[in-house]
Amino acid sequence: MLSKIKLKKGDTVIVNTGAEKGKKGTILDIDRKTGKVTVKGVNVRTKHIKAKAQGQESGRIEMECPVDASKVSYYCDKCEKGVRLGIKVNEDGTKTRFCKKCNEIK
Repeated sequence: MLSKIKLKKGDTVIVNTGAEKGKKGTILDIDRKTGKVTVKGVNVRTKHIKAKAQGQESGRIEMECPVDASKVSYYCDKCEKGVRLGIKVNEDGTKTRFCKKCNEIK
């Protein structure tokens, strides 16, 4: 199912629920088919890597795992909290996003 996500890659978001509640980060990747987003510094897991070839290093790496898009909201710098986004259609047909609390164009 394709979900309608108004967020974009590079947006600053804040986590609303879960163990990571209150953390802020930028979006690294969006999977619109599953409705998940990957946020920098949120939901970090440790993965053990085995050396594939001789001379290659094995070890542990930390990587961000995706979280559901419903658990994050856009962080407005002016409002200083998580807000919902609306979409306005301009006269020339282009769409712009805006904060529903302060009406600032994003």
